[in-house]
Amino acid sequence: MSQLKNFTKGFVQENPVFVLFLGLCPVLGTTTSAINGMGMGLATTFVLTMSNVIVSLIKNFIPDKVRIPSFIVIIASFVTIVELTMQAFTPVLFDALGLFIPLIVVNCIVLGRAEAFASKNTFLTSVIDGFGMGLGFTLALVMLGGVREILGSGSLFGIKFIQGDGMILFVLAPGAFIVLGYLIMLMQKLKSKSA
Repeated sequence: MSQLKNFTKGFVQENPVFVLFLGLCPVLGTTTSAINGMGMGLATTFVLTMSNVIVSLIKNFIPDKVRIPSFIVIIASFVTIVELTMQAFTPVLFDALGLFIPLIVVNCIVLGRAEAFASKNTFLTSVIDGFGMGLGFTLALVMLGGVREILGSGSLFGIKFIQGDGMILFVLAPGAFIVLGYLIMLMQKLKSKSA
């Protein structure tokens, strides 16, 4: 597989949310707005990329019996960096994302890529995979958060462009499921056309 295909596979063909259906808890829980989706997506992208880097570099030194716990410790270290950085520099976003930031540690996308990809591939390939899958995850969260924000409050990235109240349903949990279902359908159509 070329490095370009390795990078772009996370956008449509193997999108973690719309195709693989991984990490749906933070997807549904944090996407009440596009900015929340982008914040969560970029935090996850950083953790995914950096954990892939470290796992690919030290994979030969980790005994099989402690492979998964070792990966979790690596991931948790980067999540701690993200959490402290967000708390210091973007406290409003940190408060909005709340508990979902520490839960990146157990996000199946991050651990899955470390186990299934980074532990079996080279440094460069693992970096490109982590960054591409992370951007695909971010794209999914921004799309979901953007649609929910537009329909729910008539704004996008906090900029109000529709006067009056939106449909409150889309800011609540049921709206997340409805919008996610339609976006999955759209992405599946795109995936079938590109195949």
